[in-house]
Amino acid sequence: MTGGQSRRTFREWIVQVVLLLIGLCIAHLGVTLFLQTELGSDPFNVSVQGLFRALPWPAWAAMTHGRVHLLVSLLILLVLLMADRSYVGVGTVLCMALGGPIIDVYTLWLAPVIHGGLPLLWRLGLLVAGCLILAFGMTIVIRSQAGTGPNDLVAVVLSDKLKKPFGPVRVAVDCAFAGIGLALGGVLGIGTVVCAFLVGPAAQLFFPVSEQICQIALRQFAGESSRV
Repeated sequence: MTGGQSRRTFREWIVQVVLLLIGLCIAHLGVTLFLQTELGSDPFNVSVQGLFRALPWPAWAAMTHGRVHLLVSLLILLVLLMADRSYVGVGTVLCMALGGPIIDVYTLWLAPVIHGGLPLLWRLGLLVAGCLILAFGMTIVIRSQAGTGPNDLVAVVLSDKLKKPFGPVRVAVDCAFAGIGLALGGVLGIGTVVCAFLVGPAAQLFFPVSEQICQIALRQFAGESSRV
């Protein structure tokens, strides 16, 4: 999906980075909605939680969940650089650096109205909405071809290399993350299960729309000959 990119002009690069940032903001709105329902972590963070709890981290490292998250992301990034560096772009670094702060801002805005104290039915609805918004934003990020976050790139690379549809591959990757986390002591919730089985198929449906959006933006702002 993102490998083997052709050489881009500066204008194309700028438009692609802007598209990535827009997609990142959309995706992390979905993540924040998901987290604020307090119905469970996403599969990747379940695996991070498991690693944080299970490994004998030295006291001098002062490890936290966030630091383990960054360490795992960097490890995935290193493996991807060795396997096929064409998948890694400036957007990969932007996703790693900006994801947390974006979620913090959304949490500040939404915490007074969206929280674990809401009725369960409302929280389930917000959970599903958050997963769909996350899936849509993620496809904008991927189709921008400016780079994708390391944990999302796992499914992208496997889908490309195995020549399998993204949706089922994403479900398999999310289930693997959740399974590893559970085995290591991470905690699953209903939100984890919904996220694992909804985000991938939803992203598969959103890809054609996101591709059209990115193509239109490139034609409009970077010239008629631009392609995604």
